[in-house]
Amino acid sequence: MDLFRKIRQVGLATEPLPDAGPGVVDVLHEIDARARRLFGRALAIRQVDAGSCNGCEIEISGLTGPVYDLERFGLHFVASPRHADLLLVTGPVTRNMAVPLRKTWDATPDPKLVVAIGDCAHDCGVFAGSYAVAGPVHAFVPVDAVVRGCPPAPADILRGILAAVRTRR
Repeated sequence: MDLFRKIRQVGLATEPLPDAGPGVVDVLHEIDARARRLFGRALAIRQVDAGSCNGCEIEISGLTGPVYDLERFGLHFVASPRHADLLLVTGPVTRNMAVPLRKTWDATPDPKLVVAIGDCAHDCGVFAGSYAVAGPVHAFVPVDAVVRGCPPAPADILRGILAAVRTRR
């Protein structure tokens, strides 16, 4: 009984989606609509850390939280590349991740999309020239869209996913 009284006192505790630029909710709806036309179902995403500092992963995890709530819009993360439609790749590709990244890409069924997340995935960022870095993501797998930033904001990641989905008709 105390719980219901507390709920009545507090009221609505949710907040509106922060102003992250024009129409983030519209972007989410368009991603879902285009993915359903392209794949015949909701978009399944597999995130691959190719050697990042985890800054981009923190922003990606923000997409699953209560503010953006991807699941509500039909997008979801999967544990296996065999179930994925889109790969989100973060970080520069390190020497020990070059083969696993390629195998992940090979295991993802066609049609598949790849989004390189962050400056490091695009051009190795601050890790360029390191003995451990083999190169940017596009040197190992075809990339459909790049999201610049260190790290990019969750809204920018969504726009990158939309850009990748728009590349396929």
